Amino acid sequence: MNEPRPRPRAFRLDDVEVVIESQSEPIPALTHEVTLDEGEREIEIAQQKGMLARWRPSLGALFWSGLGGLVSLGLGLWFTELVETLFAKAQALGWIAAGLGALAAIALAAIAAREVAAILRQSRIARLHAELAQARANDDGDAARPLIARLIALYERRPETAAGRAETAEAVRAIIDGRDLIDIAERALLRPLDARAQGEIAAAAKRVSMVTAISPRAVLDVIFVIAQIVFLIRRIAEIYGGRPGLLGFFKLARSVGAHIAITGGMAVGDSLVQQVVGHGIASKISARLGEGVLNGLLTARVGLSALAVCRPAPFGAQKPPGVSDVAPFLFGAGKKP
Repeated sequence: MNEPRPRPRAFRLDDVEVVIESQSEPIPALTHEVTLDEGEREIEIAQQKGMLARWRPSLGALFWSGLGGLVSLGLGLWFTELVETLFAKAQALGWIAAGLGALAAIALAAIAAREVAAILRQSRIARLHAELAQARANDDGDAARPLIARLIALYERRPETAAGRAETAEAVRAIIDGRDLIDIAERALLRPLDARAQGEIAAAAKRVSMVTAISPRAVLDVIFVIAQIVFLIRRIAEIYGGRPGLLGFFKLARSVGAHIAITGGMAVGDSLVQQVVGHGIASKISARLGEGVLNGLLTARVGLSALAVCRPAPFGAQKPPGVSDVAPFLFGAGKKP
């Protein structure tokens, strides 16, 4: 026999007989831990070691700072004595020397300002990369929109990006999902820049492999390879919006070196080595041509690391290129038609 159900009753909250039980355990908040993929973590670690590295005082830095200060004081005293001597000889010569000194000081200040602006620009690009990677991993549309606006502003003075900027701006108004929005911006804005950067890498690798294969001196090989790598890193930075000066290039080179060390260094990956050996290149070509192929692989590897750390957005809609993608001619050097 079913028991009768209790009838609903009305009660007052201020009644002393009414007891409101408090919840013993709070409802756990929903947490969603998002982790970046391994390749993206490697890029951000490399950026932290170079482009985003903070200055930390050390004995070496203090030494060079003190030495630089002493040299600057010495040059200042020498210039002061020179101007005073010229004024003593002829007032016109003194004014000419003072004018030339002022001109040199203005140029030095402009160079310093340009160096600072270049470093800050590279740092902004690296931070934009990290923030876009986090927004894409979280699929955060609210965070992605201002970041996409910064990406568009980065290329607003480049006419060749006009169509990509217009497509991206339209996507910002029409798309809600953060991941889809970032992927569209990557395809519209960065795909043409990726193609240009990969073309530069391929051209540099081809030049290095050809010149070092016919160069008569090893020292010339080293000089040429270093010059091509320096030019390639600067060129890739310029393609993606950075214009590194001298100090900015050193910070960028540190990031590139850190990325190479993290992702495999000179070996260029076991798969590439196996591919070279599998094609029998070592047995079909001369030693000099083999050195050229190896130097070309090294140049391509450095270029790909520069592409990874200079790119203002992570690889999402597109696959990161490999050495065999940008320089396939290096792996067919020893094949017979």
